[in-house]
Amino acid sequence: MSRRTRIVAAVIMAPVAIAAVLWLPTSWLALLLASLLMMGLWEWAELAGLKDRTSRLAYLAGNAMLMAAVIWGAGHGLFTLKLLSVIGAAWWLFVLIWLASYQFASADTPLNRAIKLLAGSLCAIPAWAALCWLHAGTPHGAGWALFALAIAWAADTGAYFVGVRFGHVKLAPRISPGKTREGLIGGLACSLLLALVALPLLGLTWNLLPQMLVLTLVTALMSVVGDLFESLLKRHADAKDSSNLIPGHGGLLDRLDSLLAALPVFVVAKVWLGL
Repeated sequence: MSRRTRIVAAVIMAPVAIAAVLWLPTSWLALLLASLLMMGLWEWAELAGLKDRTSRLAYLAGNAMLMAAVIWGAGHGLFTLKLLSVIGAAWWLFVLIWLASYQFASADTPLNRAIKLLAGSLCAIPAWAALCWLHAGTPHGAGWALFALAIAWAADTGAYFVGVRFGHVKLAPRISPGKTREGLIGGLACSLLLALVALPLLGLTWNLLPQMLVLTLVTALMSVVGDLFESLLKRHADAKDSSNLIPGHGGLLDRLDSLLAALPVFVVAKVWLGL
């Protein structure tokens, strides 16, 4: 697909996502995100080696039931959402080790398929819980939720355009040959600029700028880790994209991968930094 097709698709999707975060109540946003994640996990299951449709439907049903149980628990407080977010943030620290061990779980065996399916759940459910906690359980929740998403979008967009124009040194050639260190720097720079704009819009004073920049930098870096982890899964499966659902972008999972890591890390780091 051409660069123009990619841009047009992004221009169509972005306003819909922004409107949903800003104007939907948390319950409806949770349902919408859960639906998107189920579609993403459908693609994940196939990449993990689960080719049988019935087995993939069973995998989705198990994740959906877990989300439903979490929502029921959230009616008695936000503890479950917070716990899952912390588990998710810790999980992505383990993913860093997995990325350094390229061959881990690469062979198509029943055990490795099970490991990758568990990994999919550990990626999707904490990210969903983190957005729900952020949206419902914090002051200016919708604004903070949008900012968390925007960090990942800015990192991805900046990396793409800077990488296309200036990229030469590969970031992780075995995992994602198209990513460059120059693109990474461009993506981080775009995210940090976004933080400068978001600070007053979120009602924060300028003395909190250092914490805001740290939060943004950590979240942007982890969004790249999420992107790389899905790329690793695709390399193991010998697939270019998770599907061809979105013109110019590949599958839905290809658009959600960075958010899977960014959301739980963002909400945990936000609390830790006192924002």
